[in-house]
Formats: sequence, C-alpha cells, structure tokens
Amino acid sequence: MRICRFTTGEDPLYGVLTGELDEFGQPEEDAVIVALAGDPLYVGVKLLDQEHKLEDVRLLAPVLPRSKVVAIGRNYAAHAAEMGAEVPEEPMMFLKPNTSVSGPGDPIFYPRQSENVHFEGELAVVIGRICRDVPVEKATDVIHGYTIANDVTARDLQKKDVQFARAKGFDSFCPLGPWIETDLDPQAFIDGVRIQTHLNGDVKQDGNTRDMIFDIPSLIAHISSVMTLLPGDVILTGTPDGVGPMDPGDEVEVSIAGIGTLTNKVAQR
Repeated sequence: MRICRFTTGEDPLYGVLTGELDEFGQPEEDAVIVALAGDPLYVGVKLLDQEHKLEDVRLLAPVLPRSKVVAIGRNYAAHAAEMGAEVPEEPMMFLKPNTSVSGPGDPIFYPRQSENVHFEGELAVVIGRICRDVPVEKATDVIHGYTIANDVTARDLQKKDVQFARAKGFDSFCPLGPWIETDLDPQAFIDGVRIQTHLNGDVKQDGNTRDMIFDIPSLIAHISSVMTLLPGDVILTGTPDGVGPMDPGDEVEVSIAGIGTLTNKVAQR
C-alpha cells in the first residue's frame, strides 16, 4: 500500500495511491488517489468514497514527524571511506529537526551561510507506534512503512562546527516522499534494494541496502535503547557513496526500487 499526503489547494489530506509503478518508479497515467478519513497512523486506513487524479493534486511530505528525524551516519563503508572517516563500531546517530522536512517537488533552499551543499540519497523508515527498548527480533513490528529521503548537508558547516545540527538542520534539508510504502518485506533490504541518486539526469550514487553496516532492525533496537520513538518519527538509514555538491538550479532525484522516486530542485534561499 502506498500512503500519501496531498492537497488539492485546500487542507492536506491522506490517501492511498492505486496502480503500478513503471521502471523509473513513476505511477502509471491512470493512477488515482483514494482519500482516507484521516492520518492512518492514528485512525487506521479508512477509505472514503472520494478519488483524485494524481495529476490534479500536489503531493506533500507523506509524514510530518511529531517528534524527530533520527539520522544515521557512515552506515555504508564506501561512504565512510570517501569522507576519510572510520567505520563506526556502533550506529552513529544525529538528529534533524522536524522543521527540516519538506515534500516531493518542494525546493531545497541553498542557505547563504554555506558554499558547499551536498545531496545524500537514503532509505527512510517511518515508525508506526510508541516504542522503547525494542529487541532486534521485534523491530519490524514497530515499522509503519518506508519512504525516500535526501539528507541534505552543508558540508563546509559540518566541518566547521564538528557537530551536525546546523549543517543538516536548515529548513528544507530533509525532503521525504513521494509516499510511504507499507508492503515491502524487510528481508528485501537485507537481500539488497538499489538506491540511486541522479543530479540533472546523471547518476551520482548507485548503492544497495545489502551494503549497510547496521541493518534496519539493529538500528531500531539501538535508537530505541536511547530514546522513545513515537508514531511518525523517521529514521534515515545512511547514504551510499557518491555524495557530492549541488547548486541552485540543479534537480536531484533519489530512487529506491520498490518505493519510487523523490525529486527536488535546488533554489537560492
């Protein structure tokens, strides 16, 4: 099931996207959104007798984290190497504010404080219920679904500040979307799911989830041993190698097999 959040020009609504995706992760031309009675995280999936053509709506970030976005650094060995860093012995966590979240098609605003802003395509996990101290073997029970993220980073500020709050916390620095896929088998990510990032049509990142150092159940267990996770919280699972700079006017596409494609353009703030 692909759960989306959208607007027709009025208040945001939730819905289920019907139809299949093509080889590029785009919906078929006859795809429609069946509206839901409310946020499925809280009221469940209650379909309404109301349909909208995809072309008639604007997709929004499929989830607005009530609490936090927990991101994982250096979860791919090749990315750690390209950054000149060691592979961590345990998951390296940092937080992005929920105000950094934006949706598909929204601009990524290039801040005036930086001269080196990078893309980082990632798989994102959406938490479905309140949980703490989740055992690895129970981790999949707390997952609502999966979406795509771009962990945008002001690389020069990251180096200058050492800690990541400013470099990764600007408004628009966490695009999410285009929807939440709830039906993927978690084993698929262990077996291997392809992640690609295109910049202006050119492939920059071409990774696979089987290369994660810490898998999704391990991440959930580790994070929840530190902090309570709430419905709608998002975990960014790390980026493959190939990260690089983007500039105002550029278009970034992050694609994950089985989920879809998240597209955003860069604009001067």
